[in-house]
Amino acid sequence: MRRQMLATLATAFLSVSFGAAAAPDAQQQQATQRLHEAKQKLAAAEKAKGEERQKLMSEHMKIMGETMGKMREMKPREDMTPQQQKEWIDEHQKLMQTMMDQMMSEHHMLMMGCK
Repeated sequence: MRRQMLATLATAFLSVSFGAAAAPDAQQQQATQRLHEAKQKLAAAEKAKGEERQKLMSEHMKIMGETMGKMREMKPREDMTPQQQKEWIDEHQKLMQTMMDQMMSEHHMLMMGCK
């Protein structure tokens, strides 16, 4: 009975440990937050006109540039298991896709402004 209870506790502990490892790390969480802020600026710029639009677009571009620089420097921790590294890379790719989507939206807005 005691072995069974220890085995159950060990299984529960390991599942919690691996579940927590799959979450984005602190740098990825910060990048996600910054991309969310940039998306809000872009949405506000879409609704704005004139100088206000230019100001918001400039702020959006600044956030994107800073975030891109930080994301270039990000690397998975060396003590990660291969599975944790894969999950980290998957999360990083999601962040990069979010960034690319925003940059395309920004580009389309700028192109529409030139017409």
